[in-house]
Amino acid sequence: MITIRTTQIDNRDPDVIDLGIGQPGFDLLPLRIMRRAAAVRMAEGDATFLNYGYEQGDGRFRVALARYLNEQTGVEVDAGQIMATAGASQALDMICTYFTEPGDTVFVERPSYFLALRIFADHKLNVVEIATDENGLVLEALEEALAQHKPTFLYTIPTFQNPSGVTLPAERRQRLVELSAEHDFLIVADEAYHLLDYSACPPPPMSSFDDGARHSGRVLSVGSFSKILAPGLRLGWVQAHPSLLETLTSSGLLDSGGGLAPFTSNLVRVVLDRGWQEEHRHFLRQTYQRRATALAEALHTHLGDRVTFHMPQGGFFIWVALPQGMDAAQLLPHAHQQKTSFHPGAKFGSHPSLSRYLRLSFAFYNEEKLEEGVRRLARVVGIQ
Repeated sequence: MITIRTTQIDNRDPDVIDLGIGQPGFDLLPLRIMRRAAAVRMAEGDATFLNYGYEQGDGRFRVALARYLNEQTGVEVDAGQIMATAGASQALDMICTYFTEPGDTVFVERPSYFLALRIFADHKLNVVEIATDENGLVLEALEEALAQHKPTFLYTIPTFQNPSGVTLPAERRQRLVELSAEHDFLIVADEAYHLLDYSACPPPPMSSFDDGARHSGRVLSVGSFSKILAPGLRLGWVQAHPSLLETLTSSGLLDSGGGLAPFTSNLVRVVLDRGWQEEHRHFLRQTYQRRATALAEALHTHLGDRVTFHMPQGGFFIWVALPQGMDAAQLLPHAHQQKTSFHPGAKFGSHPSLSRYLRLSFAFYNEEKLEEGVRRLARVVGIQ
């Protein structure tokens, strides 16, 4: 008999609390909002959004998104600087396709998002890891690497980083853009979590430090509705200087298939215009803050001083350091026996120092499940 699946996690064991799941729980998905948005858009009687879309993306959507980003970040954004994409991952893949060639060197943070590393591997890129600290990318380490390599781009998650949760300060962002101009490389800023702050307002987005004149347009900022609305929409955007966007929009892919996500972006435009996006984001921020607090308190209660971590101020994750000499990957089979799971640190880079870390997500489960998941994890680490 054929098993019919509709999501990545259809086949999960309901008895397992998988703290590695880095996506919103089904209870957080905005079905009512999207139903209302579809009704509004269909009632307009305009069928153009069912045709091939404009290469840069639906104009009304981009205007609405630019206005929303301006309101929420305080940074002026022009619709001409935005291109609609089928999610952040697809945007990253397009950037690799049209800005790199196999064998090119790209810089990433250590640790970095493991699925971005997979995309870079798909494109046969040479990945060089740059050290980070509690404030993100270490610029001295970057300058040392620039003395040895010429990267095509640097991939960074500057705000509530995945997996570490750290945020790059404004002064480091400014210097990073200056270095990109001095050494002629692009900055690909994955800012999927920028609008998910819980207890501290982050610095302005990376794109705001790139004025497009003095630095000639160095930043490709990637955003997504996957974290602030719903991942199944597969809708994101690239914000960049028009000269950079032209490389993407003049591609054969868009010439053949038209602009990306025209149907979905029309529904989300309604969500933005009606204020429903900000209502939902407010709900998510409150929910995730409670869940992050619950996960942190459970770690303190059940693991005590055996582990260390920084309380996240946004995003989805807590990056946990195990005792020296302990390997998270070796613990994983024992975690499965206790009906829990996580992502071991070795997935997030090649450096041996990552082996004692693990990434836990508080996005999918409620507070009770998170506490029970940590209780099971504690048995794995050896604390009863």
